Amino acid sequence: MAQPYAKKDDDRDDEAEYSPFLGIEKGAVLQEARVFNDPQLDPRRCSQVITKLLYLLNQGETFTKVEATEVFFAVTKLFQSKDIGLRRMVYLIIKELSPSADEVIIVTSSLMKDMNSKTDMYRANAIRVLCRITDGTLLTQIERYLKQAIVDKNPVVASAALVSGIHLLQTNPEIVKRWSNEVQEAVQSRAALVQFHALALLHQIRQNDRLAVSKLVTSLTRGTVRSPLAQCLLIRYTSQVIRESGQNIQTGDRPFYDYLESCLRHKAEMVIFEAARAITNLSGVTSRELTPAITVLQLFLSSSKPVLRFAAVRTLNKVAMTHPMAVTNCNIDMESLISDQNRSIATLAITTLLKTGNESSVDRLMKQITNFMSDIADEFKIVVVEAIRSLCLKFPLKYRTLMNFLSNILREEGGFEYKKAIVDSIVILIRDIPDAKESGLFHLCEFIEDCEFTYLSSQILHFLGNEGPKTSDPSKYIRYIYNRVILENATVRANAVSTLAKFGAMVDSLKPRIFVLLRRCLFDSDDEVRDRATLYLNTLGGDGSVVETDKDVKNFLFGSLDVPLANLETSLKNYEPSEEPFDIDAVPKEVKSQPLAEKKAPGKKPAGLGAPPTGPTSTIDTYEKLLSSISEFSSFGQLFKSSVPVELTEAETEYAVNVVKHIYDGNVVFQFNCTNTIPEQLLENVTVIMDATEAEEFSEVTSKPLRSLPYDSAGQTFVVFEKPVGVPAVGKFSNMLKFIVKEVDPTTGEAEDDGVEDEYQLEDLEVVPADYILKVGVSNFRNAWESMGPDNERVDEYGLGVRESLAEAVNAVINILGLQPCEGTEVVPSNSRSHTCLLSGVFIGNVKVLVRLSFGIDGPKQVAMKLAVRSEDQAVSDAIHEIIASG
Repeated sequence: MAQPYAKKDDDRDDEAEYSPFLGIEKGAVLQEARVFNDPQLDPRRCSQVITKLLYLLNQGETFTKVEATEVFFAVTKLFQSKDIGLRRMVYLIIKELSPSADEVIIVTSSLMKDMNSKTDMYRANAIRVLCRITDGTLLTQIERYLKQAIVDKNPVVASAALVSGIHLLQTNPEIVKRWSNEVQEAVQSRAALVQFHALALLHQIRQNDRLAVSKLVTSLTRGTVRSPLAQCLLIRYTSQVIRESGQNIQTGDRPFYDYLESCLRHKAEMVIFEAARAITNLSGVTSRELTPAITVLQLFLSSSKPVLRFAAVRTLNKVAMTHPMAVTNCNIDMESLISDQNRSIATLAITTLLKTGNESSVDRLMKQITNFMSDIADEFKIVVVEAIRSLCLKFPLKYRTLMNFLSNILREEGGFEYKKAIVDSIVILIRDIPDAKESGLFHLCEFIEDCEFTYLSSQILHFLGNEGPKTSDPSKYIRYIYNRVILENATVRANAVSTLAKFGAMVDSLKPRIFVLLRRCLFDSDDEVRDRATLYLNTLGGDGSVVETDKDVKNFLFGSLDVPLANLETSLKNYEPSEEPFDIDAVPKEVKSQPLAEKKAPGKKPAGLGAPPTGPTSTIDTYEKLLSSISEFSSFGQLFKSSVPVELTEAETEYAVNVVKHIYDGNVVFQFNCTNTIPEQLLENVTVIMDATEAEEFSEVTSKPLRSLPYDSAGQTFVVFEKPVGVPAVGKFSNMLKFIVKEVDPTTGEAEDDGVEDEYQLEDLEVVPADYILKVGVSNFRNAWESMGPDNERVDEYGLGVRESLAEAVNAVINILGLQPCEGTEVVPSNSRSHTCLLSGVFIGNVKVLVRLSFGIDGPKQVAMKLAVRSEDQAVSDAIHEIIASG
């Protein structure tokens, strides 16, 4: 049987090689286009030339204005021919050439004549072309014909008019909206495609009116839609209405659910699948609601049609992520799909089984997976690996079987992404399942012996340095690590040196052997490797020097970097070599958020330093330079944090004011950025009067008025308050802008000598606990958490009340605390009923804080939270809990 297939492939290659379009050139085709001008037209020859022109246009070939015009005018002469095939090609080329307004007039009369022709094919295509090339002016002239075409008895003509309406809705919505009655009539058509297109256009006309869409769905779900395609559309619109209605699903009174369920009994397979998919995608869907959808999908699993099997298993795979128990009834059917000829179906079946299977079925599944892994592409293998990782975390006792499987496939051929997925899975299993550490590290050591990817070797060496010294016999890993120093490229060698140093720092018995190996690295050909070896020998005392304390060494080797890498890079670039060494403590610790495009009213200017600078200098650097240049603030010490600007005025008001809160250990400086938006006024002696009645812990020290504020310019006025040192004092301030107004002569631009005192009420301003916390991330939260230790840990549980979703609760707590989310844990998977979020930062007084938040939904939308805080000071741990308790 193999021979005929090979022959067929050979034939296909020959066909591709001798393609009729191979090597055609624009110039030659334009020459051929002269046949359009022949007195005796050859329809076949003309069609071939138009085909070549269409091919060139679709390959991205551009025609100059002159060339396009010449071709267009030549093509218009082909309307003389009565050949139906040629006429269809003429319609196509006119659409593709997109003629200008002047040229459109030439063909308009011919197209309008065709639009009223007795030949239905002419009418349908003429409508499509006219609507594609026409503008609003001509559209009003042919609108009457289009309305008639929508309700035409011929379904081809009606569909052409409806599809044209869908396209025209983007450019001439007002005209198309006038066709509602005709479109409504077309929705009742017996022709399947006409009903489909009519429903699509009617929904687009009403899509911005939620009530109108709801009425449309209500009227059509009563059984007037016969077309399966239109029924699928209606199911999608129904799902949209259900999502937007947001009615209480706990009591089971979800609108239109009965309609979706009735569609599961439709005779068309596409409608059944669309309804099942819609039910499974419902927000907060219950097991009772899922049951009928799962039942029909289970029937599709045994279908003879591959597309139905694929659709069913793909949908069940998604359902298994949130409702694994609901899918368990389909496991027997899915096991038969593991041997399916379509590898996509087999992969989805396996990954679904891994999510829904029980502990006893793991071994059997692993045997089946092993047989087919070599037959599938890398992207499918990655999906399987991720599913196995989830299964192992679900059934930790089965780690040996699953770890052996991962190590076996790690030795096989595969691309970078595939190998990275396996390595990441093994690393996660080692971290989360203590018993798996020894075997997992051994598998990783074997892998780097023959690893072709520098990134993965470096990742494994780094992980080995952190976890290897904590094992029962750390010495057995040294051979694998030193082999990397001998055999690998410079990047991997440098990482291997760092890993050896970590073993030396953690395991005293290995120190002498580590020193010998590090001294050998001093003669390496790469300067990075030599420098690291020298540094670690000096740090560990291998060169005979006085070593630092054991705690300092471990902090240096294992501690996370306290400053964001982006800030460190910026500071190093700005550092000018001098006798004074670079000070890493001077690097800003605040995490810079990505600059967002500010929504400003037209003509409104940014107020002073209100917008964070977009250059390489960080925001806090800019503010620090500004504040240090003011003598009154020089005694306040190091600036701890500057907040983002808070708007105190509405858009398009007479004066634009925002405020930045600068936090010091014992003071808060309020920087008011002001902009004068009135052309005929000059403001002088501008200041802000702050009432601290609701901020008892603050007392005003001084203020610095703004001398002059001309039109369309920005300036700053400052108010300084004192607060208890190191205390996160909070409070609310009411604010009044006071100034002297002087009228400005618009002709000379000079202000009057006399002015009038005036004032302008600003929005209230609050100082909140988050103002005293810097967002500082950690590279490895688990290591940072363990190294911080439980000495100053405090754990408590809180009820957060009724919340719309778990994601809303997570975001609310993050915003209250003002800490930096770590490792992407701020993202909550949809339909999750529990979630863990990791946060880190620095509290005022430069105290490091780590927070582990565990959320869970208890009862109908009641969210409970467990808060665990570790810090370098017990008082700070208590303060974080106090923020949540009072928030």
